[in-house]
Amino acid sequence: MGDFGVISDVSTVIVETLTRSLRGLSQVDPPIAELNDLSETVQTSPPKLTVFLYEIAEDPTSRNRPPVRSLPPDAPTTRKPPMALLLRYLVTPWGGDPPTQHRMLGRALQALYDDAILDGVQLTGSLAATNDALHVSLTPLTLDQKSWIWYAIQKPYRLSLNYEVRVVNLDSAAATEVRPVRSRVFEGVPTP
Repeated sequence: MGDFGVISDVSTVIVETLTRSLRGLSQVDPPIAELNDLSETVQTSPPKLTVFLYEIAEDPTSRNRPPVRSLPPDAPTTRKPPMALLLRYLVTPWGGDPPTQHRMLGRALQALYDDAILDGVQLTGSLAATNDALHVSLTPLTLDQKSWIWYAIQKPYRLSLNYEVRVVNLDSAAATEVRPVRSRVFEGVPTP
């Protein structure tokens, strides 16, 4: 499960996965993937895939989970269940000629299709050594929906991929100590 840095950790895992997939495209100037908020002009040497986190939402399918109980050595605790997050990314090629950009998109599609579930040693940061699994799926958006995303960031529309990563668990910081029952008294009810 993840602490407050889990969103950054997921973004890093996505960027590392995409960068590995781009390695074989060119020996001279291999493309890279980078986390980018698209607020500035993207440098296009070397060609790159930008990974832009454009939305964070709570995953509605994971609501109403039971509290998490732990048994530390000193006192048992209970905490709210982790907040299940849904992260939406825009993956966009920059630089090179159109065929190079299309090959970068093809590699991204291939990598995130082949590794649609990222888990185990693929996870880093607060996700490392956990049982968490990130489910990555291509999000079907209409051209209008994509245009609105580009309009919102005040950039001209570019060919891009939209991906959704779920379930990203963000641990609650609030824990409540659970006190064990030390004694109890039964009082009988008199029979008439």
